[in-house]
Amino acid sequence: MPASPIRKLVPLANKAKQRGVKVYHLNIGQPDLPTPKEAFDALRNIDRTVLEYSPSEGLLSLREKLADYYHRFDINVDVDDIIVTTGGSEAVLFAFMACLDPGDEIIVPEPAYANYMAFAISAGAKIVTVPSSIDEGFALPPVEKFEELITPRTKGILICNPNNPTGYLYTRREMEQIRDLVKRHDLFLFSDEVYREFCYTGAPYISAFHLPGIEENVVLIDSVSKRYNECGIRIGAIITKHKELKANVMKFCQARLSPPLIGQIIAEASIDAPKEYMLMTYNEYVERRKFLIDGLNRIPGCYSPIPMGAFYTVVSLPVDDADRFCEWCLSEFEHEGATVFMAPASGFYTTPGMGRNEVRMAYVLNKEDLAAALRVLAAALKAYPGKTAAAG
Repeated sequence: MPASPIRKLVPLANKAKQRGVKVYHLNIGQPDLPTPKEAFDALRNIDRTVLEYSPSEGLLSLREKLADYYHRFDINVDVDDIIVTTGGSEAVLFAFMACLDPGDEIIVPEPAYANYMAFAISAGAKIVTVPSSIDEGFALPPVEKFEELITPRTKGILICNPNNPTGYLYTRREMEQIRDLVKRHDLFLFSDEVYREFCYTGAPYISAFHLPGIEENVVLIDSVSKRYNECGIRIGAIITKHKELKANVMKFCQARLSPPLIGQIIAEASIDAPKEYMLMTYNEYVERRKFLIDGLNRIPGCYSPIPMGAFYTVVSLPVDDADRFCEWCLSEFEHEGATVFMAPASGFYTTPGMGRNEVRMAYVLNKEDLAAALRVLAAALKAYPGKTAAAG
């Protein structure tokens, strides 16, 4: 089981705080924006006398609201296609456990969300990666690279769109290439679409369910954590039209009894958040994205492509080892009483040596804090003993 690149340095961050150092958290996708008022109203006004188990597949009223929500994005699914899970993480885990036998393989473009590897290990499956390149903005690798990796053990392809950790948004052409591959080899397409609300280009968001001909192959992963800024309620969903898969997933759902009742009540209310709330959140990320990427690319030796979705970016730094640099920032460095906490990108790759000088940053802080974090980063790169020439 790999250590989380997002959380493994938390003990060092805690020690820095104990020393009185302010830590700017760019390591984790924990937004600082407010949760919708509707969510807190629902929480305050719970009038139940018993906090009971919910159905293993989730509350019917929540699944009905989710179905309506997906219809807004032309994702034509029914209530019975939706199974509520304990966060998007459980959705991925249950999807893997329901679809894959020990030794089966899933092909994933890398860098990829680190916990996919952990969930595959939990299911006894193997992640096989296709590397993408920061120099090409992390575009989908050529489809021929996928073909080369397909074996009799290959059961699926996993994508995250918009992407965590890179912020890349797959184009229609890329999605159609994936569709053709899935159809040709009769694979599952696991599609993590948690960040669909955050697409920053003029191009439309393409869901796996927008791809004709593979409706039975699609396993969509979702979560309310990011779009409503409520990561702590742990409500996600698996959406699929594959009847046998749904029956398999339900066995795991029944074994864990039910998803969180109070979380479901809050999530259901959050879907009623007004358009103004969603637009405020979207506009804030648009501004933060520009501010952070412009600032990073002005630091000598740093490079970040412009992320087209989500609220992450992968940045190359002028350092010999980003893991060591991130540890050093927390344990040995401070600038004006502060330091910066980043996620080493090596943890988002499985190919040895890749991501060695890269970090993932989440632009989930306000612009004032982002400005301070950029000043700290620039100072850290000048002072770091393992800097390369480009750091100045």
